[in-house]
Amino acid sequence: MMVRDFHELNNSGRAISDAQWTSVRMLLASDGMGFSFYTTTLKAGSENGFHYQHHFESVYCIPRRGRITDLGTRERHEIRPGVMYVLDQDDKDTLVAQEDPVMTCCFNPPAKGTEVHLEDGSYLPAD
Repeated sequence: MMVRDFHELNNSGRAISDAQWTSVRMLLASDGMGFSFYTTTLKAGSENGFHYQHHFESVYCIPRRGRITDLGTRERHEIRPGVMYVLDQDDKDTLVAQEDPVMTCCFNPPAKGTEVHLEDGSYLPAD
């Protein structure tokens, strides 16, 4: 059994930040679970472009709000507490944060935790 405390991890090397978000990497590839799990807080007003070409991702909104736009279809979806979206078709999207939303995210294949977003919004393929 593994027990992880978000508050402890938030003050460790598993917390990664940039100007628009902070991501606490609670489970990584090295934990051997077959997926990774992040808790990410987005800054209100930020606009984030993602395009996970080499990973599947599911994202669940806990508190607050945002909006995601599928850049392929131009469909917009309101993100609010209780809403999950799944990027499973090489989806290119833009996520606009409202009210500092907190999102829990699972990645498959699992991320190592040191990835940074490339210019196109993706991570490199897993090894």
